[in-house]
Amino acid sequence: MVKASYVFGVLAIAALTGCASTSRPLFNGQDFKDFDLVTTPVAAPESVYSMQPNGVIAVAGKPSGYFATRESYADYKLHVEWRWSGKPGNSGFLLHVASGPKDGVWPLSQQVQTKHGFVGDLLPMAGASFVEPLTTAPGAYPKIKAKMAADSEKPAGEWNVVDVLARDGVIEVTVNGVLQNRVTGANPREGKIGFQLEGAPYELRNVTITPIP
Repeated sequence: MVKASYVFGVLAIAALTGCASTSRPLFNGQDFKDFDLVTTPVAAPESVYSMQPNGVIAVAGKPSGYFATRESYADYKLHVEWRWSGKPGNSGFLLHVASGPKDGVWPLSQQVQTKHGFVGDLLPMAGASFVEPLTTAPGAYPKIKAKMAADSEKPAGEWNVVDVLARDGVIEVTVNGVLQNRVTGANPREGKIGFQLEGAPYELRNVTITPIP
């Protein structure tokens, strides 16, 4: 027989955990005051991104750079829906953006690649690292850990879903329901979340983050 006090305790913990793990939008739906824009050359924010009436965020993709949250995150689940708004090109999401060295305009961070044909690759940027070996040929650039499964990117114009689990130095990347990458011992383990500008315009929607207690 299970004691009532034990059942109550389990239910209470579950309730508290559920409350602590509520997802919330990463964008406020009105403006970009919670983000910093870094570009080369310096660009006016309104020329880089805009909020659309249907909840879609239009990103011009240029000039080269990125925009990142002002808030830092550690253990979380990140949900991003994105699609190319024109010809497929190159871009990515930046995890754990931290102060430190830069690789050109790119900050110290872990990049989830969204480059057409390579969605799900992981790139340790500007000195970032993880335990698993890179799959890039010696001397090649950029250094990456290639995706683990067959390409699961959808055709241009269709919405892709990328889900990222980051916890205790582990990063798992799922693209349209397919686990494409997993690394451990990620360094840095926490930081800001950013979105790259690499020439190709794209759109975002339903970008949410769920803290993991």
